[in-house]
Amino acid sequence: MTEPLAGFTIGVTAARRADEFGALLERKGATVIHGPAIRIVPLPDDAELHAATQQLVSMPIDVVVATTAIGFRGWFEAAEGWGLASRLHRALEGAVVLPRGPKAKGAVRAAGLVETWSPSSESNAELLQYLLRMGVAGKRVAIQLHGEPLPDFVNTLSAAGAEVVEIPVYRWMPPADTGPLQRLLDAVLNGQVDAMTFTSAPAATSVLRAAGERYGAFVEALRRNVLVVGVGAITAGPLVAAGIPVVQPARARIGSMARELALELPSRATRLRIASRDMEMRAQAVVIDGELRPVAPAPMAVLRTLVEARGRVVSRQDLLAALPSGGEEHAVETAIGRLRTALGSPQMVCTVVKRGYRLAMEPA
Repeated sequence: MTEPLAGFTIGVTAARRADEFGALLERKGATVIHGPAIRIVPLPDDAELHAATQQLVSMPIDVVVATTAIGFRGWFEAAEGWGLASRLHRALEGAVVLPRGPKAKGAVRAAGLVETWSPSSESNAELLQYLLRMGVAGKRVAIQLHGEPLPDFVNTLSAAGAEVVEIPVYRWMPPADTGPLQRLLDAVLNGQVDAMTFTSAPAATSVLRAAGERYGAFVEALRRNVLVVGVGAITAGPLVAAGIPVVQPARARIGSMARELALELPSRATRLRIASRDMEMRAQAVVIDGELRPVAPAPMAVLRTLVEARGRVVSRQDLLAALPSGGEEHAVETAIGRLRTALGSPQMVCTVVKRGYRLAMEPA
C-alpha cells in the first residue's frame, strides 16, 4: 500500500465542495460515502433580504460583518438584480468591514471593498470581542448571516447599544433527497465507516436529527468506533454538545481535514499479530502483512466480534447475533468460510469443536 487512507471508509456530509473533498480523499486511497446533510437555498428574490438591503442603503451604516464568502457574493448578486448594487457598494465603502475569514475577505475585496480587520481564528467569538472592544453603542451594525440566525451574536451587540441589521442571504435546509444520508447513517451503525467529516454546524445538527429513533445507537457508534473530524470549533459545537469527541485540523480547510485524516486514521487502526501475520483493521477491509484485502460485510462483522474477544472462543450464537442480516447457524459457517478466504490465510481463524471459533492468538 502506498496511499495513507487505503482501505478506510470516510463519510462526507458536506453540501458544498463535496466532490472536491471526496476526490481529495480518494486520491489518498479512501472509499468515500457521500450523504449530504443539508442544502443551501439562496434567497435572491426573498422579500426579507430585499427589505434588509433597502433598510441598509437608506441610512448610513457603521460596521458590516461578512461571515461567509458565498453569502457575501450572493448578497451583491441579488442587489445587482434589484438595481441596488451601486448603492450597496457606496453604503459599505464608508463602513468598517470585518470578514470572518480569508474566504470572506476575498469576497469583500472582489466587491471592491477593503477590510478593516479579520480574526485569525476565523471565529464569530473573536469577531464579537473585537466589536465590543471597538465600542458599538449608537452604531448601526450589519451582519451577513450564514444560513441560520446568530441570536447570541446579535443580542450581545444589541445589549451593548448597537442597532443591528441582519442580512439573511441564504438558508440551510434539509436535503431534498434524504436517501444518501440515511444510507450513510446505516453504514455507521453497521460498523462500515471509519471516519465522519463535517464542514458546518448546521450539517452536524442535521445529521443528529436524521438519526431519529436511532439517535442513541448512532451517537454511541460515533463515540466509540468512528473518528469524527470537524473543520473548526463552530462546526464541532453540536457534536461536542452530544458528547462526541471531535478532532479538528490546524486550519479550517478541507485540505487540512484530509491531511488530519491521513495522520489520525492509520495511527488509530487496531493492530494484531495472528498466526505469525500482522493484521490491521479497517471498516470494510484488513491489511495483512502490508497487503490490503477487502472483506464483505457479513465476514467483517464476524471478524470484528472475534477481534473484540482477543483470542478467546466466541460461540456460534454470539457470531450469529453479530451478522447484519441474522439467519440460522449455517450462516455463521458460511461467513467464517468467506472470512478465511478474504484473509488469505485460513489458519488465522481456528475452529474450536462444539464451542465456536477464535483467532489464532494468545488471549489478552
